[in-house]
Amino acid sequence: MDLLLLGAGMGIVGGFIPSPLHLIALPQVALNRWVRAILILVGAPLLIDGALLVLTFFSYQYIPHSIAHYVAYLGGVGLMSFGSYSLLGVRKRGEQEMARSTTVSYASVSVAALAELGAPGTWVYWLTIAGPLIAEGRQTGYWHIVPFFVGSAGGFYGAAIFSTWLMAWGAGFYSHFKKHLFVIANILLVILGFSYLARAYLNR
Repeated sequence: MDLLLLGAGMGIVGGFIPSPLHLIALPQVALNRWVRAILILVGAPLLIDGALLVLTFFSYQYIPHSIAHYVAYLGGVGLMSFGSYSLLGVRKRGEQEMARSTTVSYASVSVAALAELGAPGTWVYWLTIAGPLIAEGRQTGYWHIVPFFVGSAGGFYGAAIFSTWLMAWGAGFYSHFKKHLFVIANILLVILGFSYLARAYLNR
């Protein structure tokens, strides 16, 4: 149950943090083109996450469990640092940047997906959070860690769709709404980083 809640919490935070794909899907939600918006929000990240899951799974077959455990500490610190850095930088973002939108095309979705792939948070999650859990699953059985990934995927995609709907609903005060959403998500990210760090310490 703790892994399900941890995974869901991290997924929800990731889904609430506005991304380039959110910006592309937002006008589609405003126009009630929900099928297209969901394909944008779920399709591209699902392909990326599937590829990174396979890559991380096979990579951690060769990493000793003792090393993977210390990587888990790095993951907790990384989440806390990433959230704190984002909170410090949010004031430097201009409202025009925060409110910027993008038109839908295969090129724009591809560029947005590559931006997601290259984001530091993506690699922090897969290499230092999911990876050590996969190594833990190798010791205790992979069914033990399935709830984390189910919770993470459900939380992420659900929150991404819901947050995009919220931003479309609050279009009249979009830039302020998005900024507050960004701040709340990163505060939760710091809390989850501390929670993951505590779990790594208790399971040493």
